[in-house]
Amino acid sequence: MKVTVERAALLKALGHVHRVVERRNTIPILSNVLLRAVDGGLRLKATDLDMEVTEEVSADVSQAGATTVPAHVIYDIVRKLPDGAQVSLETTGDTGQMQLRSGRSRFMLQALSEGDFPDLAAGEMSTSFALGAADLKRLIEKTQFAISTEETRYYLNGIYLHTVEVDGATMLRAVATDGHRLARIELPAPAGAAGMPGVIVPRKAVAEIQKLIDDTAEDVKVELSQAKIRLSFGGEATGGVVLTSKLIDGTFPDYQRVIPTGNDKLLTVERGDFARAVDRVSTISSERGRAVKLALTEGRMTLSVNNPDSGNAVEELDVDYDSSPLDVGFNARYLLDITQQLDGDTALFKLADPGSPTVIQDREGAPTLYVLMPMRV
Repeated sequence: MKVTVERAALLKALGHVHRVVERRNTIPILSNVLLRAVDGGLRLKATDLDMEVTEEVSADVSQAGATTVPAHVIYDIVRKLPDGAQVSLETTGDTGQMQLRSGRSRFMLQALSEGDFPDLAAGEMSTSFALGAADLKRLIEKTQFAISTEETRYYLNGIYLHTVEVDGATMLRAVATDGHRLARIELPAPAGAAGMPGVIVPRKAVAEIQKLIDDTAEDVKVELSQAKIRLSFGGEATGGVVLTSKLIDGTFPDYQRVIPTGNDKLLTVERGDFARAVDRVSTISSERGRAVKLALTEGRMTLSVNNPDSGNAVEELDVDYDSSPLDVGFNARYLLDITQQLDGDTALFKLADPGSPTVIQDREGAPTLYVLMPMRV
């Protein structure tokens, strides 16, 4: 293999693929990135056996071939080369090494045979559709914070992506929950998405997708099967980045059952003022509980935190509330997470009683909905 490639293009591609590679690996080949020189381009691939990222960059190929080298090492080398540099990659014979040259710099990297490199991308995809980059970004950003990190409930360790019928229209819906809070967002389903299998996209893949969306403004091609999801960024004409991930093999719970429909106590509050007040009074809360009490009376909310170790805090806000008085407690961190996700200037709370889940939205009928379990205060 002998290939010359621009540093900037190689660095960008390595930046995308090397993130998949775990720093510690018991299987040596999984620490490596696969480099394959083909006519007019260099293909890069990295995997952790659950997820795989591939990308192709334009290159001057003198001799086709392939090898694998340590992903984090080659990324660090290319990152430290000067801007505008040309990078030459070459393997000769069966030496088990690859030479990297650029200007006066020369590196010999340990290489492993590409024949041992695993391939994750095999298999038929039953569903395919195009989704706007902004739409995909929104689906993830509005729900990602509620993904559970509890490994025993592995089926909650991702975002549940599925289609539903709402008033005769097919909607694409993303849901995440950790049992304490739930985030749900929907948008009109793109052509081809109807009838797709409901899938749980794992947390690590979600984080990677979020980073890749930031580098594209084009539609993202989404392909699904019962076991895998594949997303193509940047269009196939440009080589683009392709991420393939296994899905979580489990059944997402019936989340509709925990979304209350009869909460009739309506509270509307200025979002920014409320978030700042919660942040201020929670300064005094104990790190473990972080409970903030909301005492509601007509037109007024009193936020309070009582911590036997450090004291107490109280703050009052004018609000739009005309139901019977209510005292309810919430985890301050969770309240702040949700208010950060809301788009409008106000937040609408639908409450029932101190022990029942509360619904939080921008406004009635908003496409994004949050459910928050109360705390005892």
